[in-house]
This record gives sequence, structure tokens and C-alpha cells, in this order.
Amino acid sequence: MALELDQTPQRVYYQVKRLLDAGLARQVAQRRVRGIHEGIYRAAGRSYWLSPALVGRIGMRQTRDRLSLGYLVDLMEDVQADIAALGLTRPDLPSIGVSGDIRVRPEQRKAFLDELRQTLQDLFTRYGGADGDAFRLAVACYPRGEPDERT
Repeated sequence: MALELDQTPQRVYYQVKRLLDAGLARQVAQRRVRGIHEGIYRAAGRSYWLSPALVGRIGMRQTRDRLSLGYLVDLMEDVQADIAALGLTRPDLPSIGVSGDIRVRPEQRKAFLDELRQTLQDLFTRYGGADGDAFRLAVACYPRGEPDERT
């Protein structure tokens, strides 16, 4: 693998060791090759979401169209950055996460999204004053594929 990456074996081992220590990879097998024990490693997670601060933005901001999936990607990157900035040093900070599935007939989509937008706007108006603790409310609503369509 070191040759494929144009790196020294020591450098690759160092990086793999760092992934192991961070819990991002795990050893799944070991074999002996020419008197050397060689490890076989696999990613520990099905997927990883890297901070935009680490790898940069996925693409150009899509804020022009709040109904686009690109806007949701931007929103999720912002939420992730906000949470990372809070850190895990303050587990007492109040927060809430809600997730659920809603089924909406095609002819009801516009009415559903309009009602959702109005409900949220009412909350922003009622609690959007300058006094009190500041909270960020981010809601994502997107079409969900069938279980066999998601990877």
C-alpha cells in the first residue's frame, strides 16, 4: 500500500496507527508475509462526516434556493460547525434533537411546506426577541428514499 500512496511504510503505519487510536479504523485480520506480520484494517464506521473547517466546503453555497438539497447541505455544515464550536466540555447546555417521518401526498406537498414554514415563523416571531439565551433552530425536511435506496 505504501507504494500505491507514494509513501514510506513507516509513514503509512503511523497514519494507520492514528486512525486506530482515534477509533476510525479497526484491525480485522493479520497475515504473515515474508516473515513480517501484516495487518488488514477496515474503517470502523459506515460513513464519516468531516468538518467543513477541515476539508473545505463541498461546493458553492446554494442559499439562493432554500428548497434545494444543496441548501440542506449548507445548513447541516453550519449546524455541525456550531456544535463543534460548543465542544463537549459543556454537557449541561440545553439542546433538543427531533427526528421523524411524515408522509405527504404529492398534492399536499405545497400546503405541508407552507404550514411548516408558517409554524416555524410563528416561533421565530414569538421567541425572537433580544432578551434571554440565544438558540439556533435548524429544521431539515427532505424526501426520504426507500430503505434499499439508501447507502
